[in-house]
Amino acid sequence: MQEMLTGKKILGYNVGMDSEVNRDSKIIGWREWASLPDLGLVAVKGKIDTGAKTSSLHAYDITLEKKGEKTYVKFKVHPLQHDVNVVVECRALLVDQRLVSDSGGHKEERYVIRTSLILAGIKKRIELTLTNRESMKYRMLIGRAALKHFYIDPTQSYLSGKSLKQKRFLKEIKLSELKA
Repeated sequence: MQEMLTGKKILGYNVGMDSEVNRDSKIIGWREWASLPDLGLVAVKGKIDTGAKTSSLHAYDITLEKKGEKTYVKFKVHPLQHDVNVVVECRALLVDQRLVSDSGGHKEERYVIRTSLILAGIKKRIELTLTNRESMKYRMLIGRAALKHFYIDPTQSYLSGKSLKQKRFLKEIKLSELKA
């Protein structure tokens, strides 16, 4: 039995799998820095949530705006934890409204938008639900629909680090807070 576990077939499979991970996939931690460039959100901490299908974003002051045949969602975001002084105003095309169950089983009707996500240097289009996460530790949950091409190491955090643009953004915020 031990020979079967260390036999050439299984080792060959593992080698192939490792090269596939290196070529097509990225390993990320259970929380990572993300960007939502279409929304003007340069840096937001996201918690990886494989239990959720769709990603969600902290939003407040949510209003709808009709423009011809299209409906847009306008909202504000505090992208940084524990900092209500940084406010980003966002606008996106409304894609859907869905009844979503949170981790406590509470159901909530949420607006759904599509936007670009940059995570670990990979840019992709994702669906995002909007909800007030003011009392939550992370401003964004990144659900499994956005996690194709990623492997998650639940023992690690911030494996992809911050992009140069994110570092500059966060440095500017710190400088402006020191001046205030």
